[in-house]
Amino acid sequence: MSTLDEILSRVKEGTLSIDAAKEEVARFAFESHDIGTHDHLRELRTGIPEVIFAAGKSTENVVDLFKKYADKSEQLVASRVPQEMMSALKNVSSTFYFNETAGIVSIYPPKQFENQDFDLAVVSAGTSDRKVAEEAATMARLFELNVLFMEDVGVAGLSRLTTQLHKLTETKLIIVVAGMDGALPSVLAGLVRQPVVAVPTSVGYGAAFEGLAALLAMLNSCAPGISIVNIDNGFGAAVMAKKMLSP
Repeated sequence: MSTLDEILSRVKEGTLSIDAAKEEVARFAFESHDIGTHDHLRELRTGIPEVIFAAGKSTENVVDLFKKYADKSEQLVASRVPQEMMSALKNVSSTFYFNETAGIVSIYPPKQFENQDFDLAVVSAGTSDRKVAEEAATMARLFELNVLFMEDVGVAGLSRLTTQLHKLTETKLIIVVAGMDGALPSVLAGLVRQPVVAVPTSVGYGAAFEGLAALLAMLNSCAPGISIVNIDNGFGAAVMAKKMLSP
């Protein structure tokens, strides 16, 4: 199957008619595989590359899909990748990008920034929230955003946050990841002018109800300007940030 660039190049060269190109693009846009129908034009249309939720899918099917996308030189990202699947993908190509903490694999690595002109900050309340915070930060970087990562600045020791608050005020948006009582997004939203995207995590003791307490606390925040995603959904927070920061 031709890539979109190849189709457009042939139209430009005059070797492919516009009507024939339309037919090829229609065939190119969607491709069915054993684990679903994949959208090759998603990034062009939405700014977000194709991302698959790997948990629950077979290792064989995900590996096959990565091979097909790599052959087309297209970006493909997998989230929530189990360790067995991660190992299998490492055997496919050493050039793939792997973040084992976040459970993310992609064909191409995140964009590297040489400056500290950060687009957004990802802030986590505690180190137990690291996996979800890493997912948010890594996905945002894969979406070509420059990310400041700040960890373990929750309300249990608020001075850890206030001493670094000046760094956050220089960003355009803040993703806040917190479990337990989910208080950190409310605190930050009352201190900064940037929009806050809150991510409740399933971290906490029994009455945290696997993140439900944090989710409800964020939804009931008295500080305005907070957008909330689902429990443990670092990926969703990164997509929200990308869309909010896109021109």
